[in-house]
Amino acid sequence: MVQSIELLLDDEGESAVRGSWAALADAGLPSLADRAGASNRPHVTVAVTDGDGFAAAEGALRAVFAGWDLAGRGLAATIGAPLLFGGHRQRWVLARQVVTSRPLLTMHAAVHRALALGASGAGVIAQTEPDGWTPHVTLARRMPADRLPDALAVLDLEPIAVRFRGARLWDSVAKAVTPLA
Repeated sequence: MVQSIELLLDDEGESAVRGSWAALADAGLPSLADRAGASNRPHVTVAVTDGDGFAAAEGALRAVFAGWDLAGRGLAATIGAPLLFGGHRQRWVLARQVVTSRPLLTMHAAVHRALALGASGAGVIAQTEPDGWTPHVTLARRMPADRLPDALAVLDLEPIAVRFRGARLWDSVAKAVTPLA
């Protein structure tokens, strides 16, 4: 089982990322446009556990996100340069970096404090902990190494100004989304 806490983009940011997904798919490249589930939304993962303990901190997480007024003014961010993760068997995860800012890092730390207090046994994956986190929006999984130049050629890589306007808890086994903000 995997659970994750995710930040959701405003309508303009979501549309821009979905446009990137479509450009990759239209070029015959791997893309998250291929995933049809209702939960398949552009997002930034803030925390991941391979257990099921995050739900225990739901109240504390709601309080964190309410304090940041995600449903109102949201939190400004910029989607920037392309990133590659993985490389297993010459297949990569293609993503766009979310430029870190003091407010984003502060929110991230607050989420992890809430998890430490409310779900201390959840076992947060190290790559999502403070000082180990690379915030990003995923565009494609299993991108063959020899197709990376093609992928970069079809993407508009101008920075994208976004606002985080929501947050959710994703449970991969139950295939359930719980809104947190």
